[in-house]
Amino acid sequence: MVLLLMWLPSVAVAQEVNYDESKVEPYTLEDPLRFADGKRVKNAADWKRRRAEILQLFQQEMYGQMPAPCKEVVTEVIEEGVTLAGFGIRRQVRMWFRADKTGPKVDWMIISPRHIKKPVPAVIFLNYVGNQSLLPDKEILVTDGWLRDDEENFVKGHRTTEESRGLLAGPNSDTVYPLGMILARGYAVVTACYGEISPDPNRDDAPDRNLQDDIAYTGIFDLWGPRDDSRKDNTTALAAWGWTLMRGMDMIERDPTLDARRVVVTGCSRLGKAALLAGAFDERFPVVVPVQTGGGGAPLAKRNFGESISTEVAMFTHWYCRAYDKYAGKEDTMPFDQHLLLACVAPRALLVEGFDKDWFDTKGEFLSVRAASPVWKFLGKGGLPDVEWPDDYDTKAIGKDVGYVRRDQEHGISAIDWTWMMDFADKVFGK
Repeated sequence: MVLLLMWLPSVAVAQEVNYDESKVEPYTLEDPLRFADGKRVKNAADWKRRRAEILQLFQQEMYGQMPAPCKEVVTEVIEEGVTLAGFGIRRQVRMWFRADKTGPKVDWMIISPRHIKKPVPAVIFLNYVGNQSLLPDKEILVTDGWLRDDEENFVKGHRTTEESRGLLAGPNSDTVYPLGMILARGYAVVTACYGEISPDPNRDDAPDRNLQDDIAYTGIFDLWGPRDDSRKDNTTALAAWGWTLMRGMDMIERDPTLDARRVVVTGCSRLGKAALLAGAFDERFPVVVPVQTGGGGAPLAKRNFGESISTEVAMFTHWYCRAYDKYAGKEDTMPFDQHLLLACVAPRALLVEGFDKDWFDTKGEFLSVRAASPVWKFLGKGGLPDVEWPDDYDTKAIGKDVGYVRRDQEHGISAIDWTWMMDFADKVFGK
C-alpha cells in the first residue's frame, strides 16, 4: 500500500491507497434489477422506474442534484469557415441560457465533413484547454474560461494563450483530437471548453476548501442562484459539466446538418465522468463512451483499489456533494456502486475505455461493466461478451451494445481510443 496525506475539511488524515489485489475485501453489489425495497424488476416499465430510483440516489448521495433543462437555450453562429484543407466546415456557435442573452455563455465549435450533404452523426465532448487547441485556425476564438495553470499547455495566470492553437492536434500529444480522421469516418465533432462551464481548481490553486468551492461554483452556476450550504446534495462541477453536454444535445437536435438520432457522447478522465453522467441521465444519447474515468466514474468503489472515495472527496471537493463524504473509508455502507450508474445507460450502447494503471483500477471498471450487463440482456439487447478480463488492446470484450477495452502508455484520449470508439459507434448505427 502507498500512504498519502489527504486533506479533508479542517483535518489531515493518513489514507492508505491499496494497490494489492489480495487486500481487496469481499463486497456485495446491489442488483440493478431489484428495487431498493427488494422487489424485482419484471418488465421494461419497471426498469424505467428503477432507473429513476437509481439516478435519484446518485443525485442525493454523490453528484448532487442535476439541474432542470433551461426553459430557453439561445444559440448564434458567430463565425463560419472552411478548415482541414477544405475537408471540413467550421462553425463557432455561442450558447446563452436566457432569452435576452445575458449571464453565462458557452462557445461551442462544430466541425462537419464538407463532402457529405445530408445530416451526419456527431461526437460531442468537452475539452480541457479550449476549442483553439483542437485546430490551428486563427479564426477560432481563444477561450476566456478559467483554467488550471499548465506551462506545457500554455495556460498562464489561469488563462490560455495564442500559443495553444492546434496544441492537441499533434500526434505526439498524450491527448489528441484527430479531427480529420473523425470527419473521414463520416462524423461531425461538437465541442466546448469545460473551463467556461465550471472552473476546475486543483489543490495548488486553492489549498483552502472554501476557496476551491468559491472558484468552482461560478460560470454556469450563476444560472442557479445562491447555494444553500445547509444542503448536502448541492449541484457539483461534474453535474454541471454533464448538464452542459445535455444542452449541447439540445443544440444538435435543432441543427439540420446533424443527425440527433446518431450521437456519441464521450470525454476523458474527469470529462469522461461528465460524459457518463450525461449519458446516464439523458436518454437522447444513443452511444455513451466514457474514457479513463478513474474513481468516481466507472470503477467499483467497494473494491477500494487505487483511487478511493477518501482521495476523491479530499482532492476534488467540488466534484462530489457533501453527502458523499460519509462513505470515505466506509465503502461497505454504500447502498449503491458505479455499476448502477452504468446500467442507467441501458438499453442504449455503452463502451467503457480504460487505462492500465493501478490508480485507475481498470479491473474494477471491467467488473463494474460486467455487473451492469444483465440490464441490457433483460431489455433484449446483447450484454458484455462472456470473456475474462481482457489484456491491453484486446477487443474481445467489446460487444454490439456493451463493451470494455483498455490500454497502457499515457493517460489521455489517444488515436486508438478514438478508433475503438468509431468502430463501436459504426456498428451501433449500422454504418
